[in-house]
Amino acid sequence: MSPDYGTFAHLAADKRYRYREVLGVFADAKARFVLHLRPSDVIAAMPSRTDAEEVDGLLHRLVNWGNLSADPDTAEVATVEEFYRARFLYRLTAEGEATERALEVFEHGLRRSGELQTAALADIRDLLHELRDHLVADAAERDVAAAGTDHLDVGKVHLTLRSLWGRFEELTDRAQTFVASLQRTVDLHGVDLEALLAYKDALLDYLERFIGELVVAQAHIAALLRDLEGTGVERLLQVAADRELTDALDPTEEDRTAARENWHARWAGLVGWFLPEGERPAQAELLRARARAAIPALLQAIADVNERRMSRSDRSGDLRTLARWFAACGSDAEAHRLWRAAFCLAPARHLTVDQDTLGDRDQSPVPPATSWLDAPPVRISPRLRRTGRTTRRGRVNDVIDRTREKALLARLAAEEAAQLAAARAELCTDGPVRLSQLGHLDPVAFELFLDLLAAALAEAVDLRTAVVAVSADGALEVELVPTGDGRSATIDTTAGVLTGPDHHVHIRAASRVQAAS
Repeated sequence: MSPDYGTFAHLAADKRYRYREVLGVFADAKARFVLHLRPSDVIAAMPSRTDAEEVDGLLHRLVNWGNLSADPDTAEVATVEEFYRARFLYRLTAEGEATERALEVFEHGLRRSGELQTAALADIRDLLHELRDHLVADAAERDVAAAGTDHLDVGKVHLTLRSLWGRFEELTDRAQTFVASLQRTVDLHGVDLEALLAYKDALLDYLERFIGELVVAQAHIAALLRDLEGTGVERLLQVAADRELTDALDPTEEDRTAARENWHARWAGLVGWFLPEGERPAQAELLRARARAAIPALLQAIADVNERRMSRSDRSGDLRTLARWFAACGSDAEAHRLWRAAFCLAPARHLTVDQDTLGDRDQSPVPPATSWLDAPPVRISPRLRRTGRTTRRGRVNDVIDRTREKALLARLAAEEAAQLAAARAELCTDGPVRLSQLGHLDPVAFELFLDLLAAALAEAVDLRTAVVAVSADGALEVELVPTGDGRSATIDTTAGVLTGPDHHVHIRAASRVQAAS
């Protein structure tokens, strides 16, 4: 039988806020174990003033929708007339109570903020320790007791598993909300620079702290999960499933199967969040990669704000100002005059400034904000009026020869291209080699190598797997493969020494470059 959703009909009614006030009164009463309310009780508990006639109408409609049920009220009957007059006690129906719970969850979800909870990681780790301690204690008692005797503390195991699931669900829900809202948070248009820098510092500290905690906690939690799966987590899940049905009146085999499947699904979700499965990385790795990706997005937002702040003109701001000016025009004639002035539809192209005026301006500059009424006059050549030409007759001025400057720029460009080509040739390897075998790198090759390494690390989701990336100019392709032996690599350069985990690295010309050549 499909459920009846008529109890949600009051949300689309004209007086939906009044209906919500009435149902809020009934929800608060039920929380205090008051099951029935009279209309006078509802009026007294309503947050806003109302009369009896309006409350009777609201209660009647809620009864029709199924949110409330009405039972005859004969407790306060004093006369025959009162007995024959309709008097009711109202209470929430099962459907109405389920509707209130659903709306409460909905409102809570809207108000809930996204978080990266480092405390939840510590709690999950501690709860997994408790589960392992339960199994260890049970194994020790089984060795000294009779075979087949179960010594697990069922109540504590069930409570630990429920606490573990609650903290894990809170961690994942808050993380999903944070990731969903992160891009909207980073998109900081219209924020002043001081507020942006303060937010940047806070967010970077927040992400750095969480990523550091997540790296440590994930390794510890992953080890605990592998240990539990190898020492009998099935018994713990079976205990939790049986414990949930303890108070059921007549549980069927289908109920027991559903409870077991529910707990197995929860455990599988927990394992998949912290442990990779085949080619699929762990969800914690994806969350860490998304948190790392928020850092360059934030820096790009800062660059955009700084560019708008340092730019001499803001086309979008100018157009918005011009639109306001057009809206303030009193007539079409004023709008046409503004249009001609704004877009220079009638420029004085015959006016030219002579050399004397330019010399005077060089000696005594005039600020751009000076009014035309206060600025010194501009002397123009009267040749146009006298001769009909803006320039004098005779030989035109010589064009400045820029051959030497162009040759210098071409030589510098060729030298830079040769240095890059030599650096690419120096970095390319015949096959996979260790980072520690790259040897000494000159400054240009080292800078290019750092760009390749940064591109590879930005693409990496799971640092335990191979990653392939392409340089910013698309000329080189690098493949990084972890060695797995825990050794470190040292690369000598003129700027210093670079040290880090050793990898097998293969640097080669990108496939599209090879195809073009």
